[in-house]
Amino acid sequence: MAVKRISIEDFLELAKTNVVLDVRSPSEYAHAHIPNAQSLPLFSDEERKVVGTAYKQLSRENAIKFGLDYFGPNMRKMVEKVEYLSKVSDSKPHTSKKILIHCWRGGMRSGAVSWLLDLYGFQVFTLEGGYKVYRNWILQQFEKPYNFKIIGGFTGSGKTPLLFGLQKNNQAIIDLEGLANHKGSALGGIGQEAQPSQEMFENLLGMELSKYVVQTQIFLEDESQRIGNMQIPMAMWHNMRKSLVYFINIPFEERLDYLTKEYGKQAKSELVTAIMRIQKRLGGLETKNAINYLLENNFKESFRILLKYYDKWYEKGLYNRENSEELIQKIECQIVDNEVNTNILMKFII
Repeated sequence: MAVKRISIEDFLELAKTNVVLDVRSPSEYAHAHIPNAQSLPLFSDEERKVVGTAYKQLSRENAIKFGLDYFGPNMRKMVEKVEYLSKVSDSKPHTSKKILIHCWRGGMRSGAVSWLLDLYGFQVFTLEGGYKVYRNWILQQFEKPYNFKIIGGFTGSGKTPLLFGLQKNNQAIIDLEGLANHKGSALGGIGQEAQPSQEMFENLLGMELSKYVVQTQIFLEDESQRIGNMQIPMAMWHNMRKSLVYFINIPFEERLDYLTKEYGKQAKSELVTAIMRIQKRLGGLETKNAINYLLENNFKESFRILLKYYDKWYEKGLYNRENSEELIQKIECQIVDNEVNTNILMKFII
């Protein structure tokens, strides 16, 4: 057998059913990687630094010798790990011995591991151009003219559950807040896992987009460009801003009750910290009042202040788009009820 170098398109197609090995260093992988790829570093972070320094200051040959010192003792462990991964990865059985490998540029690191696994008997494919080519492919996904449809509504309208209600009705969706591990407001990070790096967020988002042809109607939640610390890529953001918005209009008190139930069970300390993050925009007096209500266990009145603030800013952003009157379709709903509101929305989109 011989190692085959393949394009990013062929690589990602094979990746759907075969093991993908990222042989970059642990820190490179931790920062961002191809979703579902397994980390199999040729070098530790420190070893990579030593080899890289030798390459720059001494010679390519010296760098390879240093690399062999690190690589040699680990060969057996690497083979055994790949044997295990080739049988079961992410609870999905792999029925072949096809192994996909990439490093940063498709150079010596992927070459060395590919040689070893090919020698052992695996059918090995390496990514032409490495992770760098993958990143270029990801960025290209955001430039495509996807057919987005936006689910809008003031804070507390239950827009995220509504997205999944649409999915149950066979509609294509992308959960931006789920990918970002953040619900979008000052309170949006409470109870969530740590956000990924911006690069990893883009990788996850680009892979989701790639599942659909551009003609497919894809539903997204109306977001500001920033979700916590994540930024929606500019080209995609512009596309969203010129897409049709289905605005779910629910009375203020209904939304307030929903938010109170949703966040009233959270720790006061986290809620106070979240409110302090927006104190400059909320204003000193309203910040003080919102926090005092919390300390008095009056969550509803605290959230009333926050909801009025978010309604004002959301409405400003809602209409701050070209042809807003033509793009915004208001849908009146009386309560925050996912099943009821999904049924109402489906009448407008079919």
